[in-house]
Amino acid sequence: MLKATVRDLTNIKGKRVFVRVDHNVPQDDTGKIEDDTRIKESLTTIRYCLDKGARVILCSHLGRPKGKDPKASLKPVVERLKKYLPKAKITLANDCVGAEVEKLVNGLKDGEIVYLENIRFYKEETDNDEKFSKKLAGLADYYVNDAFGAAHRAHASTEGITKFLPAVAGFLLEKEIKILGEAINNPKRPLTVILGGKKVSDKIGVIDNLMKIADNILIGGGMSYTFAKSMGGEVGNSIVDETSLEYCKAVVDFAKQHGVKIYVATDCVAADKFANDAHTLVCDSDKIPNGWEGLDIGPKTIELFKKAVLYSGTIVWNGPMGVFEMESFAKGTYEIAKAAVESGAITIIGGGDSASAVMKFGLADRFTHISTGGGASLELLEGKVLPGVAALLSHDARID
Repeated sequence: MLKATVRDLTNIKGKRVFVRVDHNVPQDDTGKIEDDTRIKESLTTIRYCLDKGARVILCSHLGRPKGKDPKASLKPVVERLKKYLPKAKITLANDCVGAEVEKLVNGLKDGEIVYLENIRFYKEETDNDEKFSKKLAGLADYYVNDAFGAAHRAHASTEGITKFLPAVAGFLLEKEIKILGEAINNPKRPLTVILGGKKVSDKIGVIDNLMKIADNILIGGGMSYTFAKSMGGEVGNSIVDETSLEYCKAVVDFAKQHGVKIYVATDCVAADKFANDAHTLVCDSDKIPNGWEGLDIGPKTIELFKKAVLYSGTIVWNGPMGVFEMESFAKGTYEIAKAAVESGAITIIGGGDSASAVMKFGLADRFTHISTGGGASLELLEGKVLPGVAALLSHDARID
């Protein structure tokens, strides 16, 4: 982590500090927050700024609204934040730029917060519009990026704003980069990478990068059926990423030539329909009957994967082993999660559905780290530089 952090802002008492957080939390149809992990993970940085007497401006996106959609308001987020910061005065602005917002910000006292309304109400945010970035920067004296989940986007509030303010990392961003970086660059070995989910094409960059450094790569979930078909197997109605068949063959060939242990699911739990009450059968992943689809890894694969997991020093996991949301097809993901936490290894989950799964199983607090950013963690695992991190000041920069 060779970037300046909020610790390097040595005197922020009375200063306006713009903190970009990622409070893009899942909500139900009524707007009730279903998982507030991202809010809780941001509290360390927010409290630090408040304790130092800063005047804090919080900024986040929520969903992908088209214009100013009241359903995408950050009001539920602000109400939840107030529960965690009961002593702080927190005001939700009705916009994120404009005269009324400026008046609110200028009226801030030390230790108070103005929370800007959903930054994605403006397409200038995702366009990384320079004039819009400058308006945001005009609200503050310093900028802190603590939105790891949005750091892989070059948007106005993650990258554009840094051109006009001294810009540093928050504690969550620092933690995410450090833990994921060490897992790739200096892992406790053996390093085991578990990949699942639907599409191989979403993970090509990750596979390419980790094939060079991992000791074991375990491939389950929907991805495994693309691998099975690429090797001439029959996969019935299972999900297949047709564009990646040749790539899968090349991966297997590369692994053989370079001594990488790649384990593709050998059996599965197949169903005659995509439903929890479907009829099921256990069969080889490359011999799935017509009209059936694989929805979970099978018992032989569970045992194979568990052996690799239990003897690992570091485990990086991205993507479930099956349709864990349905009880009938959750066993594979649960068994691998249980083996991971029992292994004694450093265990890291790269956000997304894998994080949802271990939370559902009640195992989340037994993992070393669960990333708050699925897309950002994937890009880090690919070896990419995140725009929102690259834009920050170097750790040895002088900050006035």
